[in-house]
Amino acid sequence: MEDVLRPVLVFGGSVAVTVVIGWIVDVILRRTDARHPETPLWGLLRRCRVPLQVVLCAALVRSTYDQAHIARAHGKGIGQALTITLIGATAWLLIRISAAIVESAYSKYATGTRDAARVRRVRTQVTLIQRVVTAVVGVLGIALMLLTFPAMQTVGASMLASAGLLGIVAGIAAQSTLGNLFAGLQIAFGDMVRIGDTVVVDGEWGTVEEITLTFLTVKTWDERRITMPVSYFTSQPFENWSRGGPQMTGTVFFQLDHAAPVDLMRERLHEIVQECPAWDGRDWSLVVTDTTPTTMEVRALVTARDADTVWAVRCEVRERMVAWLREEHPYALPRIVTATVQETYGTGSRGPEHKKDEGEDGPGGTSAGDGAFR
Repeated sequence: MEDVLRPVLVFGGSVAVTVVIGWIVDVILRRTDARHPETPLWGLLRRCRVPLQVVLCAALVRSTYDQAHIARAHGKGIGQALTITLIGATAWLLIRISAAIVESAYSKYATGTRDAARVRRVRTQVTLIQRVVTAVVGVLGIALMLLTFPAMQTVGASMLASAGLLGIVAGIAAQSTLGNLFAGLQIAFGDMVRIGDTVVVDGEWGTVEEITLTFLTVKTWDERRITMPVSYFTSQPFENWSRGGPQMTGTVFFQLDHAAPVDLMRERLHEIVQECPAWDGRDWSLVVTDTTPTTMEVRALVTARDADTVWAVRCEVRERMVAWLREEHPYALPRIVTATVQETYGTGSRGPEHKKDEGEDGPGGTSAGDGAFR
C-alpha cells in the first residue's frame, strides 16, 4: 500500500501545489492590473502562468522524486530528464517575462509620445532587443542542457582549449549570417530604417513590415512581401520616404496642346485640392516644365501627410483635371497632326501626267470637258 500511496502523494502533491500557486499568482496579477490600468505590465505577465507552473512542477518533482522510490534502476536518467525539463521551462519563463517587460515599456512610451517616427524607431529597437534576448537565453538554455550529460562535461576542457580555432572556422563559415546579424543591430540603433517606414528598394515601393536580426520584410502596395537580408540596407542605396518626417510632395504631369489654358488650369487645380480631403494644405502649384514641337508638359504639384495619401491626391487631381479639360477645353488635349500623302502608281498605270494630257488643254488641243459642253 505504501508503494502506491508514496508516488501518488509525491506527484499528486507536486501537481496540486503547482496549480494552487499558479492560481494565486494569476489572481494577484489580475487584481494588480485592475488597480493600475495605466501600465499593461501586470496583464502581460499573466502570460507567464503556464511556464511558471511547469517550472514549479518540474522543481517539486525533481526534489521529491527520490522519495517516491519508483524505477530506482532508471532513477539517474529520470532525474536528468527532469533537470532538462526544468532548464527548458526556466528559459521559457525568462523569455516570457522579458517579452512582457519590453512590450509594456513600448506600449507606455507609444501612448505618451505623439511623434510617429520616434515611436517606429523605438518599436524597431525593442523588437530587435527582444529577439537578441530570446536568442541568448535559448543558447544558454541549450548549453546548460548539454552540460547535464557526463560526456559533454568530459569534453568541456578540450572544447575550451580549441575555442579559438573553432571561433575562426565558425566565423568564416557563418560570415554572411554574422554580417546580417551586425547589420540588424546597426539598423536598430543607427535609425536607418524603422518598422512602418515607406521605402523603395530595387524599384519596389512598400512599407517595412518586419525587421529581424537577419532579414527585413517589405509589404508592397499590392500586398506582396519582399524579404531581403538586412545587410542590403547597410551596403546598398535605398529610398526612405519616411526619413525626417512622413510628409510627401507628389507631382502629376500632363502632355497638352500649346493652346491649353494654363492660367485656368492653375485656378482649377486650386479648386480641386481645396475640395480634396487628403490634401494637407501645405503647398500646390502648376507650371509648364517642358515643350516639344507638338505638345507642352504641364506639372501639377501637391502635398500630403504621407506616401499613401499623396498617391490618392495625385490620382484625384489627374482624374478631375483630365475630365475638366475634356468637357470645358477639349482643344487643349494633345492631337495627332496628320498630312495628306501623295498617291503613288505602279508601273504601266496611267499617272497624273496622262490625266493632264487627257483632261487639260495641251498645245493646240482641247480639254474633254470643254468638248462635251461645246
